[in-house]
Amino acid sequence: MAEHSSMLRDGFILLGFALVFVLIFRRLGLGATLGYLLAGAVVGPQVLGLVGDAEQKLGIAELGITLLLFLVGLELNPSRLWKMKRDIFGLGLLQVALCGLPIAGMILLTTDFTWEAALALGLPLALSSTAQVLPMLQSSGRLRTPFGERAFAILLFQDLSIIPMITIITAMSRNPADAGGPPGWLMTLYSLAAIAALIAAGRYLIRPLFRLIGNLGEREMFVVAALFTVMASAAVMELLGLSTALGAFVAGVMLADSPYRHELEADVEPFRSILLGLFFLAVGMMLNLQAIADRPLFVAGMALGLIAIKAVIIFGIGRIVGMPWRGALALGLLLSQGGEFGFVMFAQAQGALLIAPDAASLFGAVVTLSMATTPFLMMVTAKARREAEQAPGEREGPKPDGANAIVVGFGRFGQGVTQMLLASNIPVTMVDTDIEMIDVAAGFGAKVYFGDGTRLDLLRQAGAAEAEMIFFCMDGDQMTPDLVEAVHETFPKAAIYVRAFDRRALIRLRGTPVSAVVREVMESAVKMARIALSDAGLSEEAVRRAEDMFRANDRERLKLQIEAGDVRVARDRIITKPQLAGD
Repeated sequence: MAEHSSMLRDGFILLGFALVFVLIFRRLGLGATLGYLLAGAVVGPQVLGLVGDAEQKLGIAELGITLLLFLVGLELNPSRLWKMKRDIFGLGLLQVALCGLPIAGMILLTTDFTWEAALALGLPLALSSTAQVLPMLQSSGRLRTPFGERAFAILLFQDLSIIPMITIITAMSRNPADAGGPPGWLMTLYSLAAIAALIAAGRYLIRPLFRLIGNLGEREMFVVAALFTVMASAAVMELLGLSTALGAFVAGVMLADSPYRHELEADVEPFRSILLGLFFLAVGMMLNLQAIADRPLFVAGMALGLIAIKAVIIFGIGRIVGMPWRGALALGLLLSQGGEFGFVMFAQAQGALLIAPDAASLFGAVVTLSMATTPFLMMVTAKARREAEQAPGEREGPKPDGANAIVVGFGRFGQGVTQMLLASNIPVTMVDTDIEMIDVAAGFGAKVYFGDGTRLDLLRQAGAAEAEMIFFCMDGDQMTPDLVEAVHETFPKAAIYVRAFDRRALIRLRGTPVSAVVREVMESAVKMARIALSDAGLSEEAVRRAEDMFRANDRERLKLQIEAGDVRVARDRIITKPQLAGD
């Protein structure tokens, strides 16, 4: 009971402080990561001492890193990777190598660390903060521009480089436990065998499992299956003495091209956010503030050197690949900070006995300080960045692999809408909950993702924040005014189009911010009647007169019903008997 009470108390305090600090830092434009770190430092043993046992909490919170790697893997759709391969494996590799080695050299020259320790610190400092940079790109609307695509490609390669960095640190380890492990060549074979086994399991076990759950319509079981997939993949790697992050990453990659990708992202994201926040809280609690206070000039100088080296080198890389100098400067400053994975790598280096705990705290403070400078650097260079956005060839429309439109519901109605949009060269992301329909569509070459498109989190994962149009084309009477209002408020840039089941749905959606509501059978009924009347020998004028009469009656009746909010009014406007000439 006492242990249970302690957990509740610690959770209450941690979440309360995190809520306050993250809101403040978000308000100041400094990002959530810094808020979590400072909150952890304040509640930790070296300031207020309200919460202890940071090591245990860090062990639990490392699941957040595992889930983050899973989500990174889910982003690696093979077609998207292929289109961005030059930027990812060209720009990204250049950035990590050309920044990591000079930073390691700076550490080696300015400290008494060994070359192994300098390398274990320098390579992670070459990584930037995905958690800080991506929200900045999204909020400014630049994620889908060539500038944003290059920044994303570099961040993606940085995330991928975590696995080889962990391998390098393990190879340099002075920990007897690591030294007693299997040789490197055997670890490589283990890794390849585990990856092959995970890919096979994904194709022959995991995908059929998700298909079964989707057919049953059990969303809660979908969440359980998603978490099971991540944990099982990580556990397999841990059993073999390999990186759990690698297992989660492979699990994501093997499902990246599946119809369940967006549903998985939406289901896992809340757990990832909470656990990653707890990870940064625990890191903040473990920071040795006294060691930082004893050497403030070292921390400030190292942070300044880190920012300068990365900004200059990334600027140079940008110029080499043909970016305008303003755009290259903006890219260099945007990616000049250290990143959240630095904390993970420092913990790995500490566990490998390459650095002392005080060194991990000092360089954790370097990363934190560098992250705090990024919003201010971007404010100072705002004019240069605006000019970069307006430079010829730098600003383009949405990319073909990004959804300009989202169609929710891929039945007969949604298929027609989708094909009209694609015929107009508008990229479309399709979402449906019908597994059989998804499989049939795949047989015709159409990629339809599994998921409930009335969920805001899933729409966001599908790209609704950048979409220009969202079409709700589901069967049945599912749309409500609250849902339409929520979608409009969350994604204000997107025009909303709704397939209405009947006139009751039209009445219910009156006054909502929809661009258009279309009754699903109205036009097809009119067209069939026109064909039949023409076949019966009526003149074109008589057919047109009958259509005009029907439409006028329907409009007037609908207007009165909307005003009254009652489908039963204006019943006298219904045509219930043959109309004589002059009626």
